[in-house]
Amino acid sequence: MISDSLQAQCSICTKTAQQLGEKPAKGLNAGIIYLAATPFLIAGYIFYRWRKQNGTPG
Repeated sequence: MISDSLQAQCSICTKTAQQLGEKPAKGLNAGIIYLAATPFLIAGYIFYRWRKQNGTPG
């Protein structure tokens, strides 16, 4: 689902990653993806619990 070539970096992070080399750049990119995905996962969990508690009409 997530491509190895996915670039989730701003221009400053991209420049820094290019200077660091391949392995640290992959770690930086993984950290950015983790930080970006966490709020969506939390919001999805809250929505799921709310939906489960209130039920679906019908």
